[in-house]
Amino acid sequence: ETGLEKPVIQTRTKKLSEKNGEVKYATELEVPGDFGEVGAVIVENEHYNELFLISIVLDGFENGPVNVVCDSWVHPRSKDSKNRVFFTTKSYLPSETPDGLTRYRAEELSLLRGNGEGERQQGNRIYDYDVYNDLGNPDSNPDLARPVLGGKEHPYPRRVRAGRPRTESDPLSETGSSNFYVPRDEEFSQVKQSAFSASTTSAVLRAVVPAAETIFIDRNGCSGLLLIDRHVSAGDRFFWLKDEQFGRQTLAGVNPCSIELVKEWPLMSKLDPEIYGPPESAITTNIVEQQIRGFMTLDEAMKQKKLFMLDYHDLLLPFVGLVRQLEGTTLYGSRALFFLTPVGTLKPVAIELVRPPSKEDGKPQWKQVFTPANCSATEEWLWKLAKAHVLAHDSGYHELVSHFLRTHACLEPYIIATNRQLSAMHPIHRLLHPHFRYTMEINSLARQALINADGIIELAFSPLKYSMQLGSAVYDQRWRFDYEALPKDLIRRGMAVEDPSAPHGLKLTIEDYPYASDGLILWDGLHQWVADYVSHYYPDPSLITSDAELQSWWTEIRTVGHGDKKDEPWWPSLATPSDLIEIVTTIAWTASAQHAAVNFGQYAYGGYFPNRPSIARTNMPTEDPTDEAWKQFIDTPEKALLEMFPSQFQAVVVMAILDVLSNHSVDEEYIGQVMEPAWGDDAVIRAAFERFNGRMKALEVVIDGRNANEKLRNRNGAGVLPYELLKPFSEPGVTGKGVPYSTSI
Repeated sequence: ETGLEKPVIQTRTKKLSEKNGEVKYATELEVPGDFGEVGAVIVENEHYNELFLISIVLDGFENGPVNVVCDSWVHPRSKDSKNRVFFTTKSYLPSETPDGLTRYRAEELSLLRGNGEGERQQGNRIYDYDVYNDLGNPDSNPDLARPVLGGKEHPYPRRVRAGRPRTESDPLSETGSSNFYVPRDEEFSQVKQSAFSASTTSAVLRAVVPAAETIFIDRNGCSGLLLIDRHVSAGDRFFWLKDEQFGRQTLAGVNPCSIELVKEWPLMSKLDPEIYGPPESAITTNIVEQQIRGFMTLDEAMKQKKLFMLDYHDLLLPFVGLVRQLEGTTLYGSRALFFLTPVGTLKPVAIELVRPPSKEDGKPQWKQVFTPANCSATEEWLWKLAKAHVLAHDSGYHELVSHFLRTHACLEPYIIATNRQLSAMHPIHRLLHPHFRYTMEINSLARQALINADGIIELAFSPLKYSMQLGSAVYDQRWRFDYEALPKDLIRRGMAVEDPSAPHGLKLTIEDYPYASDGLILWDGLHQWVADYVSHYYPDPSLITSDAELQSWWTEIRTVGHGDKKDEPWWPSLATPSDLIEIVTTIAWTASAQHAAVNFGQYAYGGYFPNRPSIARTNMPTEDPTDEAWKQFIDTPEKALLEMFPSQFQAVVVMAILDVLSNHSVDEEYIGQVMEPAWGDDAVIRAAFERFNGRMKALEVVIDGRNANEKLRNRNGAGVLPYELLKPFSEPGVTGKGVPYSTSI
């Protein structure tokens, strides 16, 4: 009636029990009958150390217990004079917030935002934005200087701000100290940390890399073909030589996101011909028709949507000159063309490798097309070498773009904005919360050991020290939020068309496309769960436009977190429940299924490097050959292939790190399996989640059935690895299946 807050009711707790490191405290509170509904509990920690508060249960009310889920670290009063407030599991839109909670809701958000000043300390809970200015280490070595990612010159998503001192030699870069800050509650749990520490990136750096350097003294030395382990071979040691595997893995491998329909002929570059040479592709109609003779003409193949391509030509060509100045590597712009056979598999047709003209040495543009040979041993070996180059390009693109950029870096702004703008009691915060678990911590570790100067990516993946600049170029030229939704991505690449009569409203261009066919079922299940949830809290569109927190959240994602893209016209509006459903489903899909599809098969497909070399170290023998070099290739072509493959040192490092990255921890939370407490306390949401859980269980059965279908040759057959990357559930370890809620590794 008065609008004033009720006086708080205070007490001290006493230790009740301790078991397996978990302590229970208890107390009694006397709550007057007219107090009203309890909405929050304020906690003060009088211990000397921080404590992890799991939950609070208030028992004794007529309507049953009140649950307060905390799952948060609480600092001792000696280190933080501000008490912590924890809200009950009941969700409120801002306009529906009870008067007694309004101040606490606003103050908690203000604390999480911080003031953008000072250096963050371990244990802080502040979420703010910064550019990627900590990848280099110019003070220790000028060769380790790296450009800042984020801004007009090198656009990139933002990361969490640490506020460390700037380096002496580069005022734009932060010192890469041991303080790679993430907010305290974003850090790994003790269970995750103990499991991760045993075989982590840091362990690879501290143990495997030095050991590899000791054994293989020359980082650029001979290739490591001796390494054979449990991989895609499934008993066939020579699977990696086969063209059918080359085609199959574009649809059912670890990077099924690059294959696209050929929509225009002839193939043309869009780069400036004054800089990069004539734009016409050397892949001619005659070359293609020689390879598909007996099936159809090229015109018929185009009309029937039978030609597909991996196109890294325009993307890589600007980096060729830079990369070729580095020791122990090379680079081309590349195109790989495939034909869809009547049995639904992709037959490799041609590979084009291109070197742009060089002002330094005056060499003109060089380009050559390689095709599967019918009866020429020389052409057959050249085809193998060309495939190795394309696979190295695809491996680098996968790691830097399909994996890190799209499912790690682009997620971090969503996490920061959610904590800064959506209260913990906001229903959308609670919907997205499990999709953000551990992501900021794993991104921080990546900046320390994977994507940093002289880190694992620069040691072993094409294009070495220019890797992150390649990621920035793709973000600038190709990344769009709306295309991160699976249906729109498939349509954009020509891999599907809208068809209201087809399942999921899409007709796939290639029916046996495991990533897409399994993914669409998961997308639809996730979309329906989000739709049920959003419709419950937003029955009227006016609630969307009047939700100040929600509108600030979406504005901050677009204009700050992805600020280099803020003026793009393709950003979705947020005015209706359907707008919100699409936005949230896209974020949740990216964090869960998209990451699972490109991550948890890395060891299986890339650990045995001949199947998926991370780098190609030598030029093609046909590029400006000397008589001596050509004779050496003719005499020992297998040596040319081994020299092109990663070195033993690189192979060991890649195998070790891919094993780490493909691992599920024991505390993994899988999509549709674990119900958040706030969801379970609302009968409508609980019922919607149970339906979602049922859909995920049904998907497991569907995938098993598809993998057993002999007609689906991209996921069934002798020596073929079943496609299980989008099976929702898994046991711990390297399993090649399981979709966690979040990008947690």
